[in-house]
Amino acid sequence: MAKELAEKGMQVLMLEAGPPRIPDEDFSEHVWPYGLRFRGFGDQKSLLREQPVQRLCYACDEYSRQFFIKDDEHPYTFPEDKPFMWIRGRQVGGKTFCWARISYRYSDNELQAASRDGYGENWPIAYKDLEPWYDYVESYIGVSGSREGLPQLPDGNFLPPMRMTCGEEHARGVIQKQFGWRLIIDRTANLTVPHNGRPACHYCDQCQRGCHTASYFNSPSVTLPAAARTGRFTLVTDAVVSHVVMNDKGKAAGAGYIDRITREAREVRAKVVVLAAAALESTRILLNSRSRRFPEGVGASNDALGHYLMDHFTIEHGGGTLPGMTSSQRQPEGRPCGVIIPKYVNIAGGEADKRFLRGFYFFADSRQDLYGHAFRTPGFGNAFRAKVRGEIPWRFSITGQGECLPRHDNYVQLDEKRDAWGIPVLHIHASYGENERIMAERIRQRMGEIVDALKLENRKEPPAGLSPFGKNIHECGTARMGNDPKKSVVNRFNQVHDVKNLFVTDGSCFVTQGCYEPTLTIMAISARAGDYIAHEYKRGNL
Repeated sequence: MAKELAEKGMQVLMLEAGPPRIPDEDFSEHVWPYGLRFRGFGDQKSLLREQPVQRLCYACDEYSRQFFIKDDEHPYTFPEDKPFMWIRGRQVGGKTFCWARISYRYSDNELQAASRDGYGENWPIAYKDLEPWYDYVESYIGVSGSREGLPQLPDGNFLPPMRMTCGEEHARGVIQKQFGWRLIIDRTANLTVPHNGRPACHYCDQCQRGCHTASYFNSPSVTLPAAARTGRFTLVTDAVVSHVVMNDKGKAAGAGYIDRITREAREVRAKVVVLAAAALESTRILLNSRSRRFPEGVGASNDALGHYLMDHFTIEHGGGTLPGMTSSQRQPEGRPCGVIIPKYVNIAGGEADKRFLRGFYFFADSRQDLYGHAFRTPGFGNAFRAKVRGEIPWRFSITGQGECLPRHDNYVQLDEKRDAWGIPVLHIHASYGENERIMAERIRQRMGEIVDALKLENRKEPPAGLSPFGKNIHECGTARMGNDPKKSVVNRFNQVHDVKNLFVTDGSCFVTQGCYEPTLTIMAISARAGDYIAHEYKRGNL
């Protein structure tokens, strides 16, 4: 958003709640375990004391805990029987330092789902509205992938795809023959060739620790420098925004924030205000922006604000070793992506399952299992070493990810508790429903069928139950988009219905979530909204 508005001639001030990150101090993708005090395992007492929630994320460890908040400074609440796992990063760049870089387009299977199955609401936009903005974003940030011609997972402007491993090539043939499904290389915002002045990925496979070469997309390396080059961009760090400042005419006049270091309260003024703080934080700011005209918060003139929270659920880590595949040579390690089986259930021409609405997809990978093989192999001495080095097996692991339905009773509201800066925190009330539980059983069944088809040995069964709400870090909804001001918070251009110069451009605007990762869609929506803001501002309509 900052890049788009600055490049289109507007003066942009960006408030960031956290500090900047310095690559030479904060990035650790090339640090070996022996270079760290706790050899990569981290100070467990410190992690438990300061980051009891954040440490549950796979990427929060001794290498990268600096990219995650301290939970004791950023509390939130939830009912005892509805735990919520809120993973957050407050710094210039947010979680784009340590995201998984998965970049999928939504199709009308996601955007117009209600027309197909009658549940909930359609988005007020269709794929044709977002397609040029997907093109635009992909061409700028660089997304590698293969063109497959699948309507349920639209192709993009891809850089050359990464290569599958031997184990994945084998699995692809078996899955295609047994199920008629296509197993494809993942689509990821890692560069496979030099692109827009950035070098190709060097396959160190430690992306969650930062990237000195900027070979994957993160905003401090890609979009914010573009904004700065215009000369019309100002960045204020350590600015913890508490509320939108409103004037007597019911328009947004700026933002109030607390200096993270000094705890001083400050205000900035603006003619247009954009919230892009991630789904729950943007909604928290809206709820806290109270005045006589908006006693329950800006955007709360109906009962949509704060409601319809969604997050994907996963059935994780099924798999085992592929029979008959051993090698004395190791393939190069480090590819920063896996493979996927796109959604095939409850789509036109696909498998229909009337027991649940919407659907799921699988992501997987197959790599040589040198260390697990060594630990499982009995013996010692030369014979042991020869067996370990000469018979390296291939492991195949698979996870299913399912869609969460938007439900009014999954919601957030302000709590009496306050954070370290005196701002009311969120109470999060969310859980998965019967639809998700039935879908999870089908995912588990399908995973078992895939494992059987591959005849995997040394099998690992996925844990029982669904992943905790919030664990997948794909929270969406709570300020949904729609044409009807009585049912939604923002319009089709992310403009708050009640305040024409206030916009919300993150995952909070999502009407449905689909089963695919939301990040590329958030960027496409933001670019589209930025174009609209610039044009409307020049015409004097804001």
